[in-house]
Amino acid sequence: MSDKPNLLEDTWSATESTPAAGYNRARRKKILLFRLGLYFATVTFLSAFFFYLYVRFAPLPDSDLATHSRIVSADGTLLADLTTNGENRLKVSISDIPIDLQNATIAIEDAQFYQHGGFNLRGIARALYVDLKNGEVLEGGSSLTQQLAKVMYLPYDRTFSRKIREVLLTMQLEARYSKQEILEQYLNAVYYGHGANGVGSAAQIYFNKPVSELNLAECSMLAGIPRGPAIYSPLDDLNKAKERQRQVLQAMVRNGYITQEQADAAYRQKLIFAEKKEVLNGAAPYFTRYATWAALNQNGVPEDELYRSGLTLQTTLDVNMQKAAEAAIQKYLPANPGLQVALIAMDPQTGAIKAMVGGKDFNQSSYNRVLAKRQPGSSFKPLVYLTALENGVTPAKMVKSEPTTFTYDKDKTYPVKNFNDLYSYENIGMREAIKKSDNVYAVSTILDVTPQKVVETAKRLGIESDLQPYPSLALGVFPVSPLELARAYAVLANGGRLVEPTAIQQVVNAYGREIYHRDPQAQQVADPRDVFILTDMMKSIFEPGGTGARVARSVANWVVAGKTGTTDTDAWMAGFSPNLVTIVWVGYDKDRLLNAQESYAAAHIWGDFMKNALADTPASDFSRPDGLLKLNIDPATGMLASKNCPRVQREFFKIGTEPVQECTEHRGDALDRDKNNQPSGQSSVKKFWDWFRGGSH
Repeated sequence: MSDKPNLLEDTWSATESTPAAGYNRARRKKILLFRLGLYFATVTFLSAFFFYLYVRFAPLPDSDLATHSRIVSADGTLLADLTTNGENRLKVSISDIPIDLQNATIAIEDAQFYQHGGFNLRGIARALYVDLKNGEVLEGGSSLTQQLAKVMYLPYDRTFSRKIREVLLTMQLEARYSKQEILEQYLNAVYYGHGANGVGSAAQIYFNKPVSELNLAECSMLAGIPRGPAIYSPLDDLNKAKERQRQVLQAMVRNGYITQEQADAAYRQKLIFAEKKEVLNGAAPYFTRYATWAALNQNGVPEDELYRSGLTLQTTLDVNMQKAAEAAIQKYLPANPGLQVALIAMDPQTGAIKAMVGGKDFNQSSYNRVLAKRQPGSSFKPLVYLTALENGVTPAKMVKSEPTTFTYDKDKTYPVKNFNDLYSYENIGMREAIKKSDNVYAVSTILDVTPQKVVETAKRLGIESDLQPYPSLALGVFPVSPLELARAYAVLANGGRLVEPTAIQQVVNAYGREIYHRDPQAQQVADPRDVFILTDMMKSIFEPGGTGARVARSVANWVVAGKTGTTDTDAWMAGFSPNLVTIVWVGYDKDRLLNAQESYAAAHIWGDFMKNALADTPASDFSRPDGLLKLNIDPATGMLASKNCPRVQREFFKIGTEPVQECTEHRGDALDRDKNNQPSGQSSVKKFWDWFRGGSH
């Protein structure tokens, strides 16, 4: 190893260890930090500068206020604009808006409106405190500017990006407009209920006067509505509206706008409100009104969004079926003053409402009788017979058709007669009872299975009205609505599945984004075998002698089942094919007695509508489930038909419930049969003799 020193290493070590070297390192570090700081400051300044330019000069998006929400049919045909007389906004200048309305709005919505720059942090904290203290939402946290941004420019959705856009738009509005301009835009944009966007329309709708003529009491009433138009509208709930008015007046006192004496006087002042008006205009008004209700109450669309955000409500309505319903009513409803009608047609497979008429003339009465509860009469009997089939009773159950007084609950009696005192005075089976609408058979059956079980069946099939477990339940004395009956009959049409009637298929916002979509839901609530047996028997009402025979020709090309229902004041026709259930009611709102022509109108309307509604639908039968036997029985005895029986009725039975004994009543007086087991010809003498003995019909 060399003993010579390493001059390079020694020189480097000496250099690194000198004070000058440490100074250089510190200096370089400071320069680096300075450069980084300068870079960061420059970037921050430029970002802030460009952000300011964006906030100050970037164009605002198009306002949603220019777009009306629409209701369209299943195929996209426009049904209605959600506006009042084509326009639901009356723009007014801030100078025409009473100072009391301006102050009331600021006091209850954003007390620091003139002090903040768009985001009321103090107001948010105060609102949170007040709401927690009172246990309910009394004050809002969003500033008026934030609310304006949401109302004017943002679509209906609940996303994080929407909140970011709200912040940016709020800053743009504050940078671009004065406080008075922001307040003017807000008061012209906010939703006040009943289709009124802005104070101009609200003043007309609630008080039938220009906004400039509103007094303190009226101003304080209006100012409280936007927080919840469906809750605080004085046209819907005056008590809640008055409580909200009191909160507004106290907020005005708290912020120094009025004295307590003025507030008390305004609260005591009697207000005169305008008559409540309908918002809808266009086709199928009963249906579009129902669809609007469904959007708000079933699909979760906020009311203010519905009336101002350019939403499209695609409904389930079939335009051609709706026209067929209206035409049938026009054709067959007697032109008697006060006589009313209701019709609902629904797809039993999905629950989609295809047609709805709630009265004779919407302009004269907007009351939707599809939702009204009336005595269903005999149209309720299928629910009794379904209960019976589920509890072991078969179509072969025999009851004598004659005036009968039934005893129930040990010592109570219930006398039963048939409509118009028509009886066969012989034993009849379930099919004949349905066909002729025999009351005696129905009451005998409900007492066999107990009225309580029929109540339970009705609830299971979607009947929500109050039903009491009395024998008279079998005769339809407890009111239900046509909508409820349609839901129950759909279970019979689709093989035992409960589907929910629906008017809305989907909701799309102004930007084409789907915010609601409906997928049909179904729940199996009845045995398909019992449903099929009942449906097969309900076809018989359209046969000669059946209560629906008068409209049989109208539906001769399709397989349909149904049941009529007639009381002194209500006429019903309820029936269905495998893909369409239709309920028709005719009567007077005031329970006036029906004459014969009026009683028949429901059946004629039903038949004409079904003929046209099913015109393009191929005929198909109801799907027969497994586990059934098809047997010929003697309708006079309920036993298996023998070759000697003069009449034969084909019936279905669940395996294990079928009759096993062959008819023994018809012996030596037998009739010859062909290969199809159908009656052959008889001599005149033999026919007379059978008629005299009561053996043939």
